[in-house]
Amino acid sequence: MKRSSGARTGATLAVSALSLALITGCSDSGSDDAKGTDAKESAAASSAPAAKALTSAELEKLLLAKGDVKDFEAESGDDTLPKSKSEVKTDKAACDPLAWATAALAPGDTDANASNTLTAKPSAASKDPSKLTDADIENAFDVSITFVGLSSYDGDGAEKAVKAVSDGVTACSGGYGLKAEDESSKVTKVSTAKSSGAGDESVAFAEDVDMDGEGTATFLTEVVRKGNTVATFYSVNLAAIGKGGKTEIPAELVKAQVAKLK
Repeated sequence: MKRSSGARTGATLAVSALSLALITGCSDSGSDDAKGTDAKESAAASSAPAAKALTSAELEKLLLAKGDVKDFEAESGDDTLPKSKSEVKTDKAACDPLAWATAALAPGDTDANASNTLTAKPSAASKDPSKLTDADIENAFDVSITFVGLSSYDGDGAEKAVKAVSDGVTACSGGYGLKAEDESSKVTKVSTAKSSGAGDESVAFAEDVDMDGEGTATFLTEVVRKGNTVATFYSVNLAAIGKGGKTEIPAELVKAQVAKLK
């Protein structure tokens, strides 16, 4: 079924590229003992093997699959989402990682990426078709679809990716514009949302999107890091949006996906 332009606007939020300026500092002050301690710590850190990114093929195997989460069907990819960052143009570079995460693309600098779609099974699906009521038929369209993306990074790239998202939430609070697959849309507001607290660190944010001049809809995205792998979650429920609500990200999906990460 072809989605409306408003639905596609919410489902195709994505980005191009982000340059993250890393703030580093050093000081010449301090005692010789302090300097010696710093040198020892640096030597110990340098002797530890740097984290190596998983490949896209390895990430594919870590995605949630059929049967992993009760009452959810897993499918590979989604035609409504961009396949690469180059397909999306934004008007504010700092907002790029937000749209990447929303589109199940890597929010940081890596080519190792995999994604799939988890769809909640409508309760009416298990009923005898001859016994379906009007309410059952209406509820069949009240379905949550979650786009899950996995990306992996060398060294401290995963930490940088999460920081880019966190910084973007602040920098883009006033909104931003983007163009994906020849369709323009406008995020009017970005705000911090409550994250699941899963993994080693997590960031969640809400985006208010202009639905083709027919009001705004709120979409939630969460980014979770476990080791040097980052998982992104973005959910859409068209029935809820049509009623002026927002789609919550299913907690069981976040928990199950993060549990599969190395």
